[in-house]
Amino acid sequence: MTSTDLSAVRRHGVIAVLRAPTVEAALATTEALVRGGVSAIEVTFSTPDPAAVIAEILRRHGDDVYVGAGTILRPEQAAEVAEAGAAFLVSPGTDPELARAMAATGAIVMLGAMTPSEVMLATKLHADVVKVFPSSLGGPGYLGALRAPFPDVDFMPTGGVTADNLATWFAAGATAVGAGGDLVSAKAMASGDWETIEATARRFAAALRDIRVTDDARV
Repeated sequence: MTSTDLSAVRRHGVIAVLRAPTVEAALATTEALVRGGVSAIEVTFSTPDPAAVIAEILRRHGDDVYVGAGTILRPEQAAEVAEAGAAFLVSPGTDPELARAMAATGAIVMLGAMTPSEVMLATKLHADVVKVFPSSLGGPGYLGALRAPFPDVDFMPTGGVTADNLATWFAAGATAVGAGGDLVSAKAMASGDWETIEATARRFAAALRDIRVTDDARV
């Protein structure tokens, strides 16, 4: 792994994976998430004009949020969102050409992997974080199994993460988690139900606080 500073990733712990239907919905969802206590946002390329969304989130919130881009599939996408201010870049898989383009931006690089061979390739390409995706297939037990041969890898499981099982993912060895539909409901975004999104964010934030209180008590 690289020596990149991952303190912000660790501090935030929960990264909301935002797949919004419109720019307006993306911005309103972000406001609801921040009010609920989740201020790390991954704006995916399935959201219209993700670079504009990232730039506007940063204009509104500045250093109070930690914003990156996800579902990056092509090198030019990495450059576009990095220029808009994305602090981290996430791809669902691991491709050498894309990995090099992501690294060239200077942002934190998160490459997707599922199997041990894919984890090995991601680390060979100097991924700062390995996104275990879709982690719902194996659950926390699978993440724990990956930790055995790769104890120094920073893993971010994405898929199947809920407020109720958050502690289990961290106990299995997650550095951070990516939370999509279980945190940012597509139905709530489509209907403009920002209160539900805010309430769900509060549950995630409370669960994360409980984990950290427990961890501190063990030290």
